[in-house]
Amino acid sequence: MKRRDFLKGAGAGAVAGAGAAMAPLAGAAELPQLRWRMVTSWPNSLDTIYGGAQDVAKYISDLTGGRFQIHTYAAGELVGGLQVLDAVSQGTVEMGHTASYYYIGKSPSLAFDCTLPFGLTTRQQYAWQMQGGGNELLNKEVFSEFGIMSLPAGNTGVQMGGWFRRQVPDLKSLQGLKMRIPGFGGKVMAKLGVNVQTLAGSQIYPALERGVIDATEFVGPYDDEKLGFYQVAKYYYAPSWWEPNAQLSVYINSKQWEKLPKLYQEALRIACAAANWNMVAKYDTKNPVALKSLVSKGVKLERFSEDIMKAAQKAAFEIYDGLNKSDATWRKVYSEWLKFRNMEYAWFAADQLLYESFAFPQVPMKDL
Repeated sequence: MKRRDFLKGAGAGAVAGAGAAMAPLAGAAELPQLRWRMVTSWPNSLDTIYGGAQDVAKYISDLTGGRFQIHTYAAGELVGGLQVLDAVSQGTVEMGHTASYYYIGKSPSLAFDCTLPFGLTTRQQYAWQMQGGGNELLNKEVFSEFGIMSLPAGNTGVQMGGWFRRQVPDLKSLQGLKMRIPGFGGKVMAKLGVNVQTLAGSQIYPALERGVIDATEFVGPYDDEKLGFYQVAKYYYAPSWWEPNAQLSVYINSKQWEKLPKLYQEALRIACAAANWNMVAKYDTKNPVALKSLVSKGVKLERFSEDIMKAAQKAAFEIYDGLNKSDATWRKVYSEWLKFRNMEYAWFAADQLLYESFAFPQVPMKDL
């Protein structure tokens, strides 16, 4: 059997059996022992997201018979949670695990590696990156500027629309609202009249409790319940139109990547793919249980109104169109991304959406 064929088979098995132990790849015992460090943007208390980085490290060790070891570090242990890109780019560490939209101040095109308002769903994002040329395009046009090789390695799925101390029934009610929301979601909310705040994760709860902010977005039921937002804000809105998925990535310093034996490079690809779908499965399993728990604690589930959704969509594409005129890198990536998005939307609307709109409403929350 050819090594490439073997690795493809191993990759498929790794994804299918994510979470289980993996057998070492043939030939790994003949390769050098490596010890790398991977910094992350996550506290270790968030076992789903930080667990994604740990999964990558475990799978690499399994696939190489322990010869390639990666030590993971929670946010703040070696570098701050928002310093991962710089640490990998500068070669301070070999690897990082983060969300690329944290760094849109360096290049707005980094958001394509994670999510955009009214963008791709979880499956669509991974399809674009791994089969639609997105990952190759981003590494060539965006990450090469930072000396980084990026691979998808985790996804939260569609997120919730956040916690609000008071109801926001229509577009007018957003005027002057103080909300913690980063990235392009924050840019859109600002166009809708929201007073956008940027706060570190540890600052969110006290700010919400004291009324420094009126609302915050974070992830979804499982992580949000752990952080206790329901204790100070009872209105839980959906959907997160700004994060229809949230693709997390492993960053690898390009010089270190190029030094790796080819088998170790393939092992990293397999490990990241397995970690990606293991995280998706974790969230899809844990979020329904957490949502039921939150509702039992008095949380009120709310839906963003039609006028908010339409205004947000309009504002988002106005921002994209502006970048299309002013940023050559954005324009190059956006044209490919938009073409893929529109094809995916048409396909999902033709089939999957029809099934979901019929079947899903038949299982109300009270029956969970």
